[in-house]
Amino acid sequence: MDVTQDVIRIVDEVLSLGGRGQSFTRASHLLGSVPEFDSMAVVALIGAIEEQFGIAVDDDEIDGQTFLTVGSLADFVAAKLGA
Repeated sequence: MDVTQDVIRIVDEVLSLGGRGQSFTRASHLLGSVPEFDSMAVVALIGAIEEQFGIAVDDDEIDGQTFLTVGSLADFVAAKLGA
């Protein structure tokens, strides 16, 4: 399983980017760089990640750093999967 590619796909779908997200890399900035990425999108994205990967995310586990880049989000998911 390629967590980064799965995260990119989920971000593209949840934010309704119409495929624009497919050009994202691990270094692509999310928070503050993608106009569609607002507070409501964060909630929807967490829900989609929980569903896709079968994990539970507690509010105190995430902060702005988690959503800084595609890589930081993918690393968070990978760590949750390993826990």
